[in-house]
Amino acid sequence: MTTSVEQPYAYIRRPLVEPDWTRLPGWRDVTEEQWRSAQWQRAHCVKNVKQLREVMDGLLTEEFYADLERDQAERATMSMLLPPQMLNTMVAATEAPMPTPGAEFTAAFLADPVRLYMLPVFSDRRTDWPSHPYATRDSLHEHDMWAVEGLTHRYPTKVLAELLTTCPQYCGHCTRMDIVGNSTAQVEKMRLTGRPADRYAAMLGYLQANPAVRDVVVSGGDVANLPWKNLEAFLGHLLEIDNIRDIRLATKALMGLPQHWLQEEVIDGVGRIATKARERGVALAIHTHVNNAASVTPLVAEASKAMLAAGVRDVRNQGVLMRGVNDTPEKLLDLCFSLQDNAMITPYYFYMCDMIPFAEHWRVSLAQAQELQHAIMGYLPGFATPRIVCDVPFVGKRWVHQVETYDRVKGMSFWRKHYRTSIEAGDEQALSREYVYHDPIDTLPEEGQRWWREQSDQLADHAVAVERATASREASALALS
Repeated sequence: MTTSVEQPYAYIRRPLVEPDWTRLPGWRDVTEEQWRSAQWQRAHCVKNVKQLREVMDGLLTEEFYADLERDQAERATMSMLLPPQMLNTMVAATEAPMPTPGAEFTAAFLADPVRLYMLPVFSDRRTDWPSHPYATRDSLHEHDMWAVEGLTHRYPTKVLAELLTTCPQYCGHCTRMDIVGNSTAQVEKMRLTGRPADRYAAMLGYLQANPAVRDVVVSGGDVANLPWKNLEAFLGHLLEIDNIRDIRLATKALMGLPQHWLQEEVIDGVGRIATKARERGVALAIHTHVNNAASVTPLVAEASKAMLAAGVRDVRNQGVLMRGVNDTPEKLLDLCFSLQDNAMITPYYFYMCDMIPFAEHWRVSLAQAQELQHAIMGYLPGFATPRIVCDVPFVGKRWVHQVETYDRVKGMSFWRKHYRTSIEAGDEQALSREYVYHDPIDTLPEEGQRWWREQSDQLADHAVAVERATASREASALALS
């Protein structure tokens, strides 16, 4: 006898479906062999409005394209780059009829959660507070903590190695928007100056000289954009450093371009590195970035399982909380169950969106993040229940309930840290000081919004905030040269 008890969220295992790419006019004649080809996917990425028109061919209205072009000219901090795999998950029409071309399809496209963060339009953005007054290009101050060019030593035992500054796809909310991707009308990107071989050698030399470091996140950009032989060579040298015990490869392409990770050369290479890691007792994992259940398709699951079969210890997901994308318990749990049940990807973290320019329409308040963490507890196994974290400037990742004090009226949360970074080596107050993180102003009660409006014009000027951040980065670059 079974007993059914009504719950706020009802678990139903939903089989994965690869959306039919031939429903889009520009891909009507694309074969499965072409679709599964990483080379075809890369060659047919959508990089501009003209190419989007060619794929959609009459599905979207002219008003949509005007909205998109205005965003590219006035707000976008990341250039457009969408692999076919990712674009194909927008308005997938796997459980409902395909919307009719024109106004109906455009409305569905505008409401689509993947579109909302991967292909933003001007009307998505807020006009009252498009940027928080304290938004900065490098909101986490990673560049200020470079030990050598591209190597951020932010935590006592962990480092971030940025091997390159490109990705197979560009996300509008990218935390490294100041250095990753092409320059946009709003953001002139910083560039890595050293030769790759010299930068990699300097990183490895630093790790050999600092035995307190045991954990390396190998990222960028996205490691899927690095030729495999170059990535394998770097990982091989990394595995020769005795103090390194954890290596994590960061790649959104496991979701956005799974075809890359299904290439025979890559699978074989991952197998070689995984074998070497296992022999040395090093944990090798892949961290990907999936924000909505619509992105989890059979090809994504196939790529994840191929990596596990090749010997990777874990494939984990680090998503970002964003309004309209995954900001309800139902959306979060749907995503987590899709990852865990169908793709063998462990839900790991959901970060609050960082305080970068023009991101206010995506960000949620700390209070909402705390409510979401509470709401998803008890449904997933403990090891697969993601932590929702706030990446606090100068502090690092903190579980959202670790806040010291929280002024909900002004949207200011205060946090403490228990270790020093390189830029605080001589700071006696570093461990007693409170560091602040700011909620989106539009989420505050009227009293709080009025308080922010009453602040000086200079404080509320986005251009000043960007200029201040740029000056900080340039000063750091000079110090390292």
